[in-house]
Parts: sequence; C-alpha cells; structure tokens
Amino acid sequence: MEQAAYWRKRFSIIILILAVGLWNSVAWPESTNDLLLKMQQQIEDLQNRLTEQEKRNAELEHRLTAQEQTIAQQAQKVDQVSAVAESAKPAIRSKYPVDFYGYIKLDAAYDTSRTSVGNFARWVESEATNDDDNKFNITARQSRFGLKLSGPEVGRAKTSGRVEVDFYEGGSENKNRLMMRHAYFQMDWPDYDFSLLAGQTSDVISPLVPSTINYPVAWWAGDIGYRRPQVRLTKGFEVGEESRLQFQVAAARTIGDDGPFGSTWDTGEDAGFPTVQGRAAWSFPLLGGRKTTLGVSGHYGQEEYDLDESDDNEDLDTWSANLDLTLPLCDWLTFKGELWTGENLDAYLGGIAQGVNKTTLEEIESTGGWAALSFGPFDQWRFNVGGSIDDPDDNDLNDGDRSQNLSYWGNVLYDLNEAVQLGLELSYWDTEYKNQEDGDSVRIQSSLTYKF
Repeated sequence: MEQAAYWRKRFSIIILILAVGLWNSVAWPESTNDLLLKMQQQIEDLQNRLTEQEKRNAELEHRLTAQEQTIAQQAQKVDQVSAVAESAKPAIRSKYPVDFYGYIKLDAAYDTSRTSVGNFARWVESEATNDDDNKFNITARQSRFGLKLSGPEVGRAKTSGRVEVDFYEGGSENKNRLMMRHAYFQMDWPDYDFSLLAGQTSDVISPLVPSTINYPVAWWAGDIGYRRPQVRLTKGFEVGEESRLQFQVAAARTIGDDGPFGSTWDTGEDAGFPTVQGRAAWSFPLLGGRKTTLGVSGHYGQEEYDLDESDDNEDLDTWSANLDLTLPLCDWLTFKGELWTGENLDAYLGGIAQGVNKTTLEEIESTGGWAALSFGPFDQWRFNVGGSIDDPDDNDLNDGDRSQNLSYWGNVLYDLNEAVQLGLELSYWDTEYKNQEDGDSVRIQSSLTYKF
C-alpha cells in the first residue's frame, strides 16, 4: 500500500511538471508566466523536501536496526553471565536466609610477670617459682566467625538459629583448632512472649560480661558463667506500660572432672541428671527513663566421684546464687556489675578454676564479683574501667592453692571506620596463694580488629 501511494505521488508530480511545460510553450501573458514559474519552483522545493525526508527515514531505520542488534547482543551476554553465576553457586546452600558475621582480631600483650596462659590472662603465677618472669605474646586466635539463620514459621512460632566459632580449642600457635562457641536453634512465639532454645549457648546465670580486650572478660577473676549444651525456656510479662519481668529456666549439661582413682568418665555425666539453671529479671525505667535491669539467678547440680571399683561413691554439689545489674546513669555512662557466691564452680570459671579439693574430696566455696563503667561513645571513642575479684574460702584449700585473684583494668577503643577498631588496655593483676608467695603483674595489651 505504501509503495503504491509513493508511485501515485511521483506520477502526479510528473504530470504536473509536463502540464506546466506545455503551459509555458503557449504565449501567455507575462503575469501568468511569472505565476506559473513560482508554482514550478514550489513544486521543485516540495520534491527536494520529500527526497530529504526519505533520506532521514532511511537513516532512522538504519539506526533502529543497529539498536535492536545491540540490545539482542546485550541480552545474550546477560543470559551467559546468569548461566555462569548459576553454575558457580556452591553445591551446599541454605534454603533460608543466612547472615555471615564475625571479626579478625590480632592481640599483642606484654606482662611484667608470668601469667596463665599468656595469650590471655587468668591469674599470675607465684613469684616463688617465676620471679618477675616477663612475657610477650601475639596471637590471632580470638578471630571469630558465625552464622545467623532465619527459618520458616511453624504456626505462630518464628524459628532461628546460630553457629559461632573461634580458634581457642588448642593446637600450635600458627595451627589453631576451631572451638565451638554457640550452636543452637530457637523458636519464638511473639504473641505469647515465650521462646524455646535448644543447643549450646551462654549460661542463664550471671549473663553480663565486662568490656575488656583481654579474652576471658574477667573469668577466673570475678566473672562467672560460660557456655554449655542446654534446653532453655524463656517467658516474659509486661508490667504496666514501661516495665517487664522475664523468667528463664534451663536444663544444662553438668560438666565435671575426670574421676579419681583412674576413672576416665566425667563426674558430671556420672551424676545421672542435668544441672538446673534459672533467672528472674526486672527491667524498668530509672534515671531519666533509661531502662535499668536487675536480675537474680542461680544453679544447682551434682557430680559423682567413684571412690573405688565397687559401688562406693561421693556426691558433690555445684551451686551458685547471683545478682546482676545494668544501670544507665546518663546517655554516655553505664554501670554494669555482678555479685555471686557458691561452691564447686570451676566449670563456671569461678573459684579461680578450683572446684573440688581432691585431697579432702570436699567442694571449694568461693565468693566474688565485678563492677565496670562504660563511657561513650564519643564520636569514634569508647572507654571502659572496672575491677573484679574471686575469693575462694581458704579453709577449703590446700597449701599452694590460689586463694584470691584480683584484677583492675582500663581500656580505650577507637573506631577508624565502621569496620576497623584499635584498642589499648592496661590492667593490674594480683593473685594470692595459700602459704606461698603471691604473684602480681602489669599487663599492657593492644588489639587490631576488622569487623564484618
């Protein structure tokens, strides 16, 4: 149709041109000839415009064809890249959302006297055997990696999980082994403020930790509570508009010692039942409406020591009573602290790692706690100061046993950016021994951490 219209237009123009020429061959008046000449010029102009438009149309068609070819080539490349990406996916992947997190950390520390264990400080060795034996350590073992998992809902319950490791399981300094920190799944019923946790995670008792660069966060020196396999239930209750009560109870693995007289089984396992842990916490507004939390917690379990190859055995208790407090004093200053007392607490990193007197086969009682102030953040700066003490009962100890462990610390943390942090900590340690010379040390520790 377009082709026919085109030729009709061309034929009309030719007929018009011939008519004008014939008209000019006749002796018309001069004014008429001028009019015909103008008409002829206009027709030629129209023809030139038509030719120019045809050229432009041809050029646009050429460009459109080139663009279509380019788009087709790009689409082909996208398909190829998608195919490569699909083939490059790992063979093992989760069906549900997973967040990867952690940090890489290098610690360097100088001690004026020999501390146990060096890469981190638990206590100071007696000067009777190590007189001012200074030490320097550098390690990357605290580097940490974890996965947070979000699973599907089960009815009204939301499911989640967590796995986390570091490198403090052992091995030579440059060939460390992984240590499991957390490995659990959790089901939460938000409508009922209720949750169920199953797996390994931190103890219910004494849940707070001070902010220290030293890896143990005052364990064996006044802070108790560790991580162990457990099944935990948590229930919350709103009290008024701004307060909340929370109750937790857990059945946890009792971790004991190798039994005496050559037995190789765990004395906690041998007891035949788990340790029970519980905590009640009240959160309420105080000092300008800032949330303050006061918690009371405790645990009870037993270890069974087989005295000989017959059925003679001794049951030894492990228990604690604990108090914890988180108190924001103002926008830039927060107080945290814990107090506790109990017996046979070595598995909870209390009693300066002394739980049972193997000579008398009696539990070692100990009392302790810690307190700390956190300042900031002030732009990129944070500051922390604190002190802690673990004080076993001397009457439960043998000569040469650790009878008190005291620590003071202060540190500063500086964020170069959201990923890189520098840290510097100065601490003083004083460890007393029963009827043996004490040990004391000044520790200077620096850290460089890359978070992701």
